[in-house]
Amino acid sequence: MSVSTRPFLVVYVAWHPAFDEGAVIARRLYDHYRRQLYENVAGGAGLSVLYRSVPDPSTLVPAAIDLEEGETAAIIVLFDDHLAADAAYLEWVKDLAARTDGAGLRARIFPVAIDGALVRAGVVEQALRWDRWEGLDTEQRLHRLTSDLTYQFCRMLRSYLEQLRRPDEDEEALDKYLRKVQIFLSHSKHDDDGERIAQHIRQMLVDDGGLASFFDIKDIPPGIPFDRVILHHVKVSAVVAIYTDSYSSREWCRREIIEAKRWSVPLVVANCISDSDERGFPYLGNVPVVRMDPAKVDRVGQVIARLLDEVLKDFLWRCKVKVVSAWLTENVTFLPRPPELISLAILGERRGENTTLVYPDPPLGSEEQRLFETIAPGVRLRSMTEWTAQSGALE
Repeated sequence: MSVSTRPFLVVYVAWHPAFDEGAVIARRLYDHYRRQLYENVAGGAGLSVLYRSVPDPSTLVPAAIDLEEGETAAIIVLFDDHLAADAAYLEWVKDLAARTDGAGLRARIFPVAIDGALVRAGVVEQALRWDRWEGLDTEQRLHRLTSDLTYQFCRMLRSYLEQLRRPDEDEEALDKYLRKVQIFLSHSKHDDDGERIAQHIRQMLVDDGGLASFFDIKDIPPGIPFDRVILHHVKVSAVVAIYTDSYSSREWCRREIIEAKRWSVPLVVANCISDSDERGFPYLGNVPVVRMDPAKVDRVGQVIARLLDEVLKDFLWRCKVKVVSAWLTENVTFLPRPPELISLAILGERRGENTTLVYPDPPLGSEEQRLFETIAPGVRLRSMTEWTAQSGALE
């Protein structure tokens, strides 16, 4: 049996050709989702990002969008006055909306309100409000748009993973689709920065992103042991490690990171060291790191955006694993990031057996391979491309 070649997510960007900024926005989205960040889990050159703007001379509207091009389809419509004033384009969008509604949660339109046109059309409650991001320059708006869309894509892929197709036939499906991504803020209270930065991140999550967050003991219900609740939240959340000067010295900070690694959850380190760290905690490695000045705390948006990218990559990886798992014939463990020595803890007693760790491309360097061979000679390391090729699967 071979692996399906149909991509798990195809992204379309549609705009009216008279909207000059449309090409700039589309290019930014293309660059973000096609870059190497997504290449290792999506294959090829990253996610498929296709444009719909130039009209077909015979129809005066863009080419039709094939909702079966991928397992899921996300259509971003940049809605401005030019589109609203063009009856043919407007009808093209309305027809597309009807088709996506019929496809259920696997295909969605994400309208972006560029100006007041979408407000006048009366559908702003479903739109990303570019027109309301006041005080932001174009670059900042593009960053905000990308983050918001990434979060919505996460919802789509979660729905796909749960085999949910039509919300009008399954209310539980819609409820799961709307469920927020939980974020765990791992931080130290034993320096001047840790808790303050955590509070700042949490406030931005609530005010701007609407992401559910879990924030230390303030959300621990009475009667349930502290450690039980903390460790539960770590293993079901995306984690931001707020790495301040005292972070590595705190037992619970170290435990939270070890649990995050053991459960392979999305993890990003916000490097907020102001002076020095006496002993850099080794398990903070092998994940993305975003530098943030602890005094300015001016890159919270970048931290959140990077974490959302990791969440989306995690869903893409789980989609791929779900497909290939159907024809497993050997002892395999799939990892969403390159393996490290702590990955052996996931295997437990199996580390001495004939087992394989499969991880996203590219393959590890020879120096890391040799380290694993020394410590766990019974464990084979294979990137997904290497493993599928050796197993006779076609990507």
